[in-house]
Amino acid sequence: MAAQQQEECPPEAEAWMATYADAITLLMAFFVLFFSISKVDGGKFDSVAEALNETMSSRARTSDRVELERDLADIIEEEGAQEVVQIGNAGEGTITLELDSGAFFKPGGAELLDQAIPVLKSIYEEFASPIYEKFNVSIEGHTDDDPISSFKFPSNWELSAGRASTVVRFMVKEGMKKNRLKATGYGDTQPKLPNKDADGNPIAENMIANRRVVMRISRSPIFEEVKVPEFRREGLDRRVRPATSKMLN
Repeated sequence: MAAQQQEECPPEAEAWMATYADAITLLMAFFVLFFSISKVDGGKFDSVAEALNETMSSRARTSDRVELERDLADIIEEEGAQEVVQIGNAGEGTITLELDSGAFFKPGGAELLDQAIPVLKSIYEEFASPIYEKFNVSIEGHTDDDPISSFKFPSNWELSAGRASTVVRFMVKEGMKKNRLKATGYGDTQPKLPNKDADGNPIAENMIANRRVVMRISRSPIFEEVKVPEFRREGLDRRVRPATSKMLN
């Protein structure tokens, strides 16, 4: 009697299964129809993929820059050079290290002081790390407006360029690739602060601040591709070739 009761299940007990099966069938049919009428746009797909890749790459670059900035700040603190090396952010992914010329170079010259070498060596070792090899360094020399006139440095242009070049040569000597470095001398054309007051009197502390070497660190290429223009003679359709000299017998 009990077995007979188990076999005789009311029709309502399994009615939901039919509804469920119908729903699944309709859902499957919908996806098949959607797939059949859909068409992958290769251009849009490539654009989306490129945008996603650029976003991920940008995040990675930002992460590397933040980490490098933090590591450089740690190095400056370890060397006890906080008063003579200022770290900053110039925007657009650029880190700046501002070196006090009075603490790094001999007065009126471009020769490094002994105390400057350990600091520059530590900075180089950070640049040499494989995770930072994509960063380039543009080194700028700046002076105050006090004129200089010596056999080696006829003006502040030569002095500022000489100091920037000294730092570049140091980095190259330590092992940094030349194509990651650039030296530029600005003389007294870009002071941080006024060299003189309204009456024309020198402001000593401002002049000290203006004597500096700035290292700009970024992923941007430091050398731009130069395209040589094609010169044409009037009325002639041919390029002007460089003149060649011939040995005279």
